[in-house]
Amino acid sequence: MYMGSPNQPADNAIEARLGNSIHWSDFAACKGRTSLFFAPRAERPQARLRRETQAGAICAKCTVVDDCRSFARENHEYGYWGSESEEERHRAGYTVSAPIGIRARPAAFAN
Repeated sequence: MYMGSPNQPADNAIEARLGNSIHWSDFAACKGRTSLFFAPRAERPQARLRRETQAGAICAKCTVVDDCRSFARENHEYGYWGSESEEERHRAGYTVSAPIGIRARPAAFAN
């Protein structure tokens, strides 16, 4: 099982938040692959696009993708959930405090 890193939750940390009963997440195609679904620190836009494309391919085959998307929207989750990025959830009206695409701002040049 993936153990996580300081900016990526381990699968068991996510499972602990969901509880011990049978849950839609027990049937998720991404189970054990959290590194594809949460951005590493200082991820470049091109790397994010590649990672989210790989994650989306897994979501496309998942039987619980709708439940996953609903969970992320209702709980204002970070990361790629239910074939939807933070930025896509933000545009759909389900915001997190600082979505990845919105956090990154071009530097202002001083004159």
